[in-house]
Amino acid sequence: MSEEEKPLSAWQRYKKNLGNTRPWDLLKTDLARATDATAEARLNLCKSCTHYIKATHQCKKCGCIMNLKVKLADAECPVGKWNIATPEERELTNG
Repeated sequence: MSEEEKPLSAWQRYKKNLGNTRPWDLLKTDLARATDATAEARLNLCKSCTHYIKATHQCKKCGCIMNLKVKLADAECPVGKWNIATPEERELTNG
């Protein structure tokens, strides 16, 4: 089996599903945040998704706590329900 054909490990799948953001990005005050309206729209999409765990507010695909992840402008849904925020959907924080 070639390198390209090898199945991904659980850790590799987790990192792939996270996309470009990481949970600790919320602690970085200089990163762009999504507007409140964008974060609310994203979270509503998550809440209607079969991968959303209501008890913990987590996504089964990426493992993130979604009421926090939706606030990151550069975050995106691992199953494509919402994307990285457009310039109009961003607000810069004062770092």
